[in-house]
Amino acid sequence: QVQLVESGGGLVQPGGSLRLSCAAPGSIRGLNTMGWYRQAPGKGRELVARISPDGIITYGASVKDRCTISRDNAENTVFLQMNSLKPEDTAVYYCNVWRRGVFDYWGQGTQVTVSS
Repeated sequence: QVQLVESGGGLVQPGGSLRLSCAAPGSIRGLNTMGWYRQAPGKGRELVARISPDGIITYGASVKDRCTISRDNAENTVFLQMNSLKPEDTAVYYCNVWRRGVFDYWGQGTQVTVSS
């Protein structure tokens, strides 16, 4: 069983920042796409950001210009820096590590709440 270890969620005021981290085990180190998705209450899961093995980045439209995704291949870890947070960013954020045709793993999710 592959476990993705997520951290960094929590409560933040509007306009604040958070940095999420997700560590994947070394057993799946390699040519993986790593990313973050989120799901707000009553809504479907949506892309926040993902980064391919060669560094190509895709951001979701709702967070573009406010988030930065990065990865540390040596540590098999992906990071998401979120700035200028809004109440509508409140959601459970899920880490995803994916390799085409091989595997598609999800973390258990970390809650991000933006509220004053």
